[in-house]
Amino acid sequence: MGYLTMQDGTEVYYKDWGSGPTVVFSHGWPLNADAWDGQMLFLAQQGFRVIAHDRRGHGRSSQSPDNNDMNGYADDLATVIEALGISEATLVGHSTGGGEVARYIGRYGTDRVAKVVLISSVPPIMVQTPDNPDGLPLAVFDEMRATLAKDRSQFYQELALKFYGANRSGAKVSKGVLDAFWAASMQAGLWNAYQSIAAFSETDFRDDLAAFDIPTLVMQGDDDQIVPIENASMKTAQLVPGAQEVYYPGAPHGITATHQDQVNEDLLTFLKS
Repeated sequence: MGYLTMQDGTEVYYKDWGSGPTVVFSHGWPLNADAWDGQMLFLAQQGFRVIAHDRRGHGRSSQSPDNNDMNGYADDLATVIEALGISEATLVGHSTGGGEVARYIGRYGTDRVAKVVLISSVPPIMVQTPDNPDGLPLAVFDEMRATLAKDRSQFYQELALKFYGANRSGAKVSKGVLDAFWAASMQAGLWNAYQSIAAFSETDFRDDLAAFDIPTLVMQGDDDQIVPIENASMKTAQLVPGAQEVYYPGAPHGITATHQDQVNEDLLTFLKS
């Protein structure tokens, strides 16, 4: 565990466990690297080197006023990969982290990457545009920004319910999972979290996905209340030739926690394929 200095001087926290083939994780908004602990522990025990970093402005990383966009996130991921001497890695991104991974490949290619996994990820593009009529209206994200700015603590408590599907009848989501989401979210700087909404919702990743030339797996729950599956994983799979698809019936956005064992086994199968 330690810190790396990014191109603009921002300090980014990372953790690096185990040894073997390398898996690099990019987390969702507004969380941090700890969101991957369930996957990292499992894969480290299976003979993999696992690495995750706190995105700039999140968790233990510096709350940088600048470069809180997908280009900045991708450049930070590139710095982590280069500084730690990573090659032949599998990049795994959840939600916003999936966008970070896609933009990294769009900007840096796949010379250091062997495989990609996108879990409940934001590509190809979330917001509604003339050429993406199925997207969510911009007003949805404007409301998120307004609510976040007014009372971010309450906003995160309410977001956790949708994130993990705890608002669904019969859901079995522990208080610990919800509390952990709130605690991690509160570590994100308000400025950074606010700017990141535009990054994950308005960035168009279609050209980035066109640069994918390695085995790719997309995974998502079909009851995702945060990133609608029809406009996310299903469209991504159409844009990435040969992409494998794994969908979880009735599962929410945060499947890495709610369906941890199943996700871990599916990840392991893909990693070993």
